[in-house]
Amino acid sequence: MNQTKTHKTRNPWTWIPTLYFGQGIPYVVVMTVAVIMYKRFGLSNTDIALYTSWLYLPWVIKPFWSPFVDILKTKRWWIVTMQLLIGAGLAGVAFTLPTPFYFQATIGFFWLLAFSSATHDIAADGFYMIALDDSQQSFFVGIRSTFYRLAMITGQGLLIILAGFLEVKTGNVPLAWSITFFVLSGLFIVLFVYHNFILPKPIADKGKVAHSPADIASEFGRTFASFFSKKGIGLAIAFMLLYRLAEAMLVKLASPFLIDVREVGGLGLSTQEVGVVYGSVGVIALTLGGIIGGVVASRKGLKYWLWPMALSITLPNAAYLLLAYFQPESFLWINAAVAIEQFGYGFGFTAYMLYMIYFSQGEHKTAHYSICTGFMALGMMIPGMISGWLQESVGYTTFFVIIMIATIPTLLLVPFLKIDPEFGKGTKKEKKITQIKTEE
Repeated sequence: MNQTKTHKTRNPWTWIPTLYFGQGIPYVVVMTVAVIMYKRFGLSNTDIALYTSWLYLPWVIKPFWSPFVDILKTKRWWIVTMQLLIGAGLAGVAFTLPTPFYFQATIGFFWLLAFSSATHDIAADGFYMIALDDSQQSFFVGIRSTFYRLAMITGQGLLIILAGFLEVKTGNVPLAWSITFFVLSGLFIVLFVYHNFILPKPIADKGKVAHSPADIASEFGRTFASFFSKKGIGLAIAFMLLYRLAEAMLVKLASPFLIDVREVGGLGLSTQEVGVVYGSVGVIALTLGGIIGGVVASRKGLKYWLWPMALSITLPNAAYLLLAYFQPESFLWINAAVAIEQFGYGFGFTAYMLYMIYFSQGEHKTAHYSICTGFMALGMMIPGMISGWLQESVGYTTFFVIIMIATIPTLLLVPFLKIDPEFGKGTKKEKKITQIKTEE
């Protein structure tokens, strides 16, 4: 038995982009790609909405099993294991799509993907906080959110394009989507192998000792109790629920607005044009916003940048309001507005991510951060559910006016948040990466 331990550094650039790209793909597959796929298979909108909406549940309730991820095994073990399960689930979808019982089978595999993905989120976010120091967390928060969003764009763009191309090429819808899911499965097997070798092994990454179910249940209860006994918990929950209130409604209607005909208040863009807008200009603006947000936060800290970032997350709303009011025909102006939307999101969301990290500090930071993301998911789910009905009731222009009004609660909460001015700041000397270990 070799007890030798050595310490070395691992460049976060080698694993943060791939980890958070991998985190985003299964989410967009379950929440968006599945909807389009079932539509192409001829299912009714009622069935699609009913069954796929339930798939959001694991992200809302994941805080209830996050303490077990904190207690059992290491975060690193959970990450690579869940990536293997996600790859297997994607392969299961691919295998069963051509069968007569495809709907029941694929829904089952999508549930496996949803729970595996939500568990992966818990482990990855906890791993991020123990593998990096405060300054690095601030710097890379924009990078991680950027690659997560890039995964969303890849899922909603490239994967759908691939499936559509294969539908035309093969003339067989089930076969086309089966091949697409086999490609996705292969991607996750590659991620599993890569991260199994490349992820660092932080000294702090260890499960707590729990010798019996009673020990686990007791630790579970203490974890939840400690979160809800934190100072300022009421204000923190309100902030987590309301910071993205306007965005939660906007994100559901942004693409339909661009595609809808001008007679009903839309811009009348083709699917290909929407792909160009979000796949090129949008990606560049998003990347810049996320990177700049992380860089400036690491220099001045979260408290200094909270107001500018909270204000910047309203920019997308103002851009869409102007588009709805003027309905420009210039593709250049539409691209400019989307660039504002994406940059504002990338820059403004940095503060939200950092605040959840800040509020999660303490003994159970992994589980507490997961509880925060559960509130974030709830804050996105409920407004999103009513946004379509609201838009159809009042029209696009009035809808975007209501969205602008919905930003007010967030701005009213910001002055009351208590944040350590030093949180997120880098030192004048560059901090070394958290020491990590390898076992020979």
